[in-house]
Amino acid sequence: MLDFVISASDVVLTYRAEQPGNGWVWRELRDHGTVTLSRVFTFERQDLVAEPDVTPEDNDFEDFQYQFRFATRHDGYFHIEGRILAIDNPVLIAEAGLDLERKVFVAERNISIFSKMADLIDPGQPIIVGGSRTGAIPIPDFQALLSKFPNTGELNRYAAARVATVVGDYITPLKDARAQYEAYLNRRRSTMTDAALAQPELLQTEIEKYVYIRDTIADWLRDSSTRSEGDWQKMILNFLLLIFPKYVAVLSNVKVVDAYSTPGATKDRFIDLALIDAAGNIDVIEIKKPFDDALLGRTPYRDNYIPTKELSGGIMQAEKYLFHLSKWGLAGEKTLTQRYAHKLPSGMRIRITSPKAMIILGRDRRPNGSPALDASQQLDLEIIKRKYANMIDILTYDDLLRRLDNIIASLRSRAASHDSGEVDEAT
Repeated sequence: MLDFVISASDVVLTYRAEQPGNGWVWRELRDHGTVTLSRVFTFERQDLVAEPDVTPEDNDFEDFQYQFRFATRHDGYFHIEGRILAIDNPVLIAEAGLDLERKVFVAERNISIFSKMADLIDPGQPIIVGGSRTGAIPIPDFQALLSKFPNTGELNRYAAARVATVVGDYITPLKDARAQYEAYLNRRRSTMTDAALAQPELLQTEIEKYVYIRDTIADWLRDSSTRSEGDWQKMILNFLLLIFPKYVAVLSNVKVVDAYSTPGATKDRFIDLALIDAAGNIDVIEIKKPFDDALLGRTPYRDNYIPTKELSGGIMQAEKYLFHLSKWGLAGEKTLTQRYAHKLPSGMRIRITSPKAMIILGRDRRPNGSPALDASQQLDLEIIKRKYANMIDILTYDDLLRRLDNIIASLRSRAASHDSGEVDEAT
């Protein structure tokens, strides 16, 4: 059993094995000088508050409770040496707002939470949780990290990426959690010299960027069932401005005025996500989870395949957003510009000029790459897309992958046409 005892000056970690054999801790300290508890907490013999009063042959440790000096208290924080957590970074946890308990440090399968953070930052850089210090991770965000930390099924595969998502706004410099993107960033830095870059080098950098985006989306699609719709929205939004470079800003939870649903009264509606292009024009985007059966009904109606509720509902929702935006007019442009000025380039004004919508949902390919729709279904889906093409662009996740494949193929073709040599395969 492991517990934390807080006094006026320090914190002591107490430990007693729940199973018989409590003496193993003392034997490790006596023979090797160190011991590791819960695969996370590492103590030296000097950290013991008091050593057990036994002879070398005495094995009666069942009632002995080990007490280790864990942290000191000053300036409103618990100060923990990095060596105790087997990292090179000191850890500071605010005295108020977060209870010291095992789950603050140890995730499922004895994964060290602070070790995962330390992997992403420079050695020696403090990890600060709570309080008012510069670079501190707010306690609610840290608690959100604890709740989202990978379970047994996810293991270490997504651990670093999820940690980076939470702490990236508070700890700098932050290494990217994904090895592919880190390699891309390192190569990009190596090409940014004072001299003008040759076009093939710029093209190669673009190729690597789009290959990374494509491979990330494809990787998520292979394990799509474990992701929430919110996770998919966040992931796609990270890449959206790169895939569609006409847009310069993404707005969330956009409040618009609805003066038509209730005669004689107005109410507020909220658009989950909106996009602003380089000219200031606002568009709407809906990002749904990529369910395999989100496009067309399984059974034809009079020899026609009709949209599913997921698709028809998304279309209707987008149409209403566009309707209320358009009816808001000049007053809406002024309100939105003032509300989101901090997210726009200096001097830009939001314009409501025939706004369009984009819906990203569903798949038209199976995991093995074969078509998920037969010829008749593909025709009906294309008819649905064309029906709304003047105001709504309907894209499947496979459409995104094909778009990225075409961009990559075009860039490689252009790079190969130069005299600087053959472009290396980014995949």
